[in-house]
Amino acid sequence: MQDYEKLGVFYLGKTHNLETGKVEEEPVLFKSKDLTTHGVIIGMTGSGKTGLGIGLLEEAALDNIPVIAIDPKGDLTNLALTFPELRPEDFRPWINGQEAANKGASPEEYAAAQAELWKKGLASWDQDGERIRKLKDSAEVTVYTPGSSSGRAVSVLRSFEAPDTALREDADGWRDLLDSTVTGILTLAGLEVDPLTSREHILVSGILDQMWQQGSPVTLASLIGQIQTPPMDKLGVMDLETVYPAKDRFDLAMRLNNLVASPGFQAWMEGDPLDIGQFLYSPEGKPRISVFSIAHLSDSERMFFVSLLLGEIVAWMRTQPGPGSLRALLYMDEIFGYLPPTANPPSKKPFLTLLKQARAYGLGLVLATQNPVDLDYKALSNAGTWFIGRLQTERDKERVLAGLEGASQGGGFDRGQTGQILAGLGQRVFYLHSVHENDPRIFQTRWVMSYLAGPLTREQIARLPGNSRTGTAAAEVSSGSVPGGADLPPVPEPEGAPPVLPPGITQVFLPAAAAPGVYRPGVLGLADVHYSSAKYKVEHSRRVALFAPFMEGPVSLDWTGATSLDLDPADLSDSPLPGAGFAPYPGEATQARSYVSWQKMYLQHLRTGGALTLMYCPELKMISEPGEEERDFRIRLQHAGHEYRDQGVEKIRQKYASRLRTLEDRLRRAQQAVERQSSQASQKKLDAAVSAGSALLGALFGSRKLSATSVSKVGTALKSAGRAAKSGGTVEQAKETLAALEQQMLDLENQLQQEVDAISGAFDPLNDALEEVVIRPVSTGITVHLLALAWAPGE
Repeated sequence: MQDYEKLGVFYLGKTHNLETGKVEEEPVLFKSKDLTTHGVIIGMTGSGKTGLGIGLLEEAALDNIPVIAIDPKGDLTNLALTFPELRPEDFRPWINGQEAANKGASPEEYAAAQAELWKKGLASWDQDGERIRKLKDSAEVTVYTPGSSSGRAVSVLRSFEAPDTALREDADGWRDLLDSTVTGILTLAGLEVDPLTSREHILVSGILDQMWQQGSPVTLASLIGQIQTPPMDKLGVMDLETVYPAKDRFDLAMRLNNLVASPGFQAWMEGDPLDIGQFLYSPEGKPRISVFSIAHLSDSERMFFVSLLLGEIVAWMRTQPGPGSLRALLYMDEIFGYLPPTANPPSKKPFLTLLKQARAYGLGLVLATQNPVDLDYKALSNAGTWFIGRLQTERDKERVLAGLEGASQGGGFDRGQTGQILAGLGQRVFYLHSVHENDPRIFQTRWVMSYLAGPLTREQIARLPGNSRTGTAAAEVSSGSVPGGADLPPVPEPEGAPPVLPPGITQVFLPAAAAPGVYRPGVLGLADVHYSSAKYKVEHSRRVALFAPFMEGPVSLDWTGATSLDLDPADLSDSPLPGAGFAPYPGEATQARSYVSWQKMYLQHLRTGGALTLMYCPELKMISEPGEEERDFRIRLQHAGHEYRDQGVEKIRQKYASRLRTLEDRLRRAQQAVERQSSQASQKKLDAAVSAGSALLGALFGSRKLSATSVSKVGTALKSAGRAAKSGGTVEQAKETLAALEQQMLDLENQLQQEVDAISGAFDPLNDALEEVVIRPVSTGITVHLLALAWAPGE
């Protein structure tokens, strides 16, 4: 078997021969990048649909492709059950006790039997514990239970953070996120709304839109207050009170308030934030499989969470660059009810948006269902890959055949033959149709590495490693700190007012969340610094804001101890907040010449200490973006590595294509020559034997005396026999030629495989060391916009 681990392919199983009913040795390898055009898995209960889905996600993890998996039934939680050692004690906590009792076995005996079953099953599909260990090392598996504390909690309602700047500039993305967020909230509150006609949806959308445009997060408490006293006077062109009177708005506010007051609501307020980037990658940049188990939720709660999650995925997607390779997978184990052909639940619009647009961003969707008639036809038409297992009804088969016929490119679809194939599919046997391949394939799914224990109970999910509840309380900035968190020197006794300064000295006050007890003095420098490197193709400018507090001693100011601030100049004020005191300041702060000297020191500090430090990957010749964390850079390197690998493999295949075709043609001719020479040699031997026999018989029995003519005939027959013997040598030569060509073909395939392996194993973007690149500011590229006496809020 070829090395499927290094080819950017998914090992799905082996070819299945429908005529013999047996599995053949040829592996079915599926290109990961083909899933950028999405896929569907269709099969009735017992067809092996869930096993195929889990195997697909395992292969994605092995290929460093992160996954978000929505699990309405609870089966995907089994992805967390991987045991490289395959020991009975590993299986013991997760076995089904009732099944063990039904088989008359103790839990320990049943666990040992399951361990042995998995060991043999893996071996029969060319897998072992080492591959399981590689799977565990490749990706983290986390099981989230939104609205419940049994697994890893998800905080979806503590606050609705304002989208980032990139999404604000994308009108479609902004509107999609707004619609999905509002629809999710109102659905959870028991309201069925239409974004275009529902006044509830229009009002709440207007409130969220206005606050998000200001960059303000929205809590449910603040939303309830704003519903009662909205920040607008009109809805459309009509007065607010005419369209939505205060009494009716109070009813909506009461609905949301009752939701907040319900005992089970607290679970929606705790846990990890709804951050798609964090669900896909760990803080170290390691890919994740984030399984969202929603089997415990009510129908309305499931719809609320799925809609909200999909909206966040759409918003995240629109901020991503568009690679050619697969960036991430979104998998849903049972799509029934979320993408129906006629109704329009809140989840349908974001699903259709993703199916139509996600491929441009490298996000692939795989949707599984038992009943294809429950899936919107527009969704089926956007799927480039179909995995079809055993179907339940004739109606299901007709729907699938219609979809396959529409998806087939260039015609040539044989509906009758395909119908017969689908009718003959057995358990774990699937029909694979892909727009990226010329012909369909029939295969049997491989043995999965995860232990299929069935849907895990809440108690079992709670015992999974890493599934402790995580709160999201924001870190509080201590009151003796300036923005940025750096501690200041002890506070002297405060003065009652800021100093009166001569012209030429600017005095500013740093922003404060509340009236400070005392302001502390220092110097604020604001500058634009430009960096340029032709070697690394870096052109970057950044705003630098440094606050240097005054010090006691002969040197009152030192920029090396300054604090870097994330500061918008518009947030600076020219007057203090009322009620605050002021710490003492040095006399130099009131002299204009001091600021001339401090500005020179500031410029020198930026030139020497303001270097831009970036990370560089020499293999891919990629450099990190300014401010980019190593985690995010390594994620980009993984995407680029996939691109590099896929392009390199394609070039190699193209490079060898002509030689392979030539050899295949020569092989075909050589095989034909062997068959032809063998046939001719046999005929010549037969003819020679008949001729010789006839000549001898004629000579012996044709007359009493040997005539010259008889002797001549005997001689001719013997010569024919000699030529027949020589033809046997020609057959052997043809066979030798065929064997030599077969060896050439094998050598060429091995050479191709070695080049592919060299590309695949060239580097490891997740673990290889990165070079540090230091780029100093351009000497003439520093522009100081402000140097001022600044007051920082303190205790």
